[in-house]
Amino acid sequence: MNLQITQLTAFIKQSRNTVFFGGAGVSTESGIPDFRSESGLYAAQEAYGLPPEKLLSYSLFHKQPELFFRYYKENLITAAKPNPAHSALAKLESQCRIKAVITQNIDGLHQAAGSRNVLELHGTNHRHYCMKCRAEYTLGFIQEPENCNGAVPVCNKCGGIVRPDVVLYEEQLNHNVVTAAIKAIEQADLLIVGGTSLAVYPAAGLIDYFTGDNLVLINKGATSREIRAQLIISEAIGEVMSAVMREIEV
Repeated sequence: MNLQITQLTAFIKQSRNTVFFGGAGVSTESGIPDFRSESGLYAAQEAYGLPPEKLLSYSLFHKQPELFFRYYKENLITAAKPNPAHSALAKLESQCRIKAVITQNIDGLHQAAGSRNVLELHGTNHRHYCMKCRAEYTLGFIQEPENCNGAVPVCNKCGGIVRPDVVLYEEQLNHNVVTAAIKAIEQADLLIVGGTSLAVYPAAGLIDYFTGDNLVLINKGATSREIRAQLIISEAIGEVMSAVMREIEV
């Protein structure tokens, strides 16, 4: 892997505009499981009789909010901390080497590590809001039993349902976030894609807007864009980014 790390480091040093696009694999190293993995699918089917895509869909949220929130809360990992990948990306941004981080994750770990320009394609579970009056609430609010009717959190101002500010299955991505992500990718001369197989659409389709010099894929498994990539690293994203930082800081 040493030659690949050297090549990636050179790409970053030569780049005028680097953008990072990340998926679930960035957060699994912080102990946040990928619910779309084989084990995640099995756990959901075993406990609820439904796959995660159904349990986290707008249809189920609308028809069976109690079931939705039971599954949603059960899968919240509030003690997770940023891992070396998050820290490296934040450091690179502070050095003006990375212009933007585009993430499919909803855990807020990039911001916790210090990244500032983070585009959250699927929203964040750190924000919640009332569907009736739009009052805003924290993650902690929905976890307190006194704020809930059963498992369903309710607004203490109007009694409406408080939902997470995340994009559920069957919902569209936020237009403003998508527009900003497309602009960032179009302007990049180096796009680093990490911790994702690029199988989740429409987010994965944003990669098609990249026309820059170098596309780098970092993922333990195969991705759908390998034919376009100038560099493919089949290793853990945290290990790779830590190695890159060591070379940059020499």
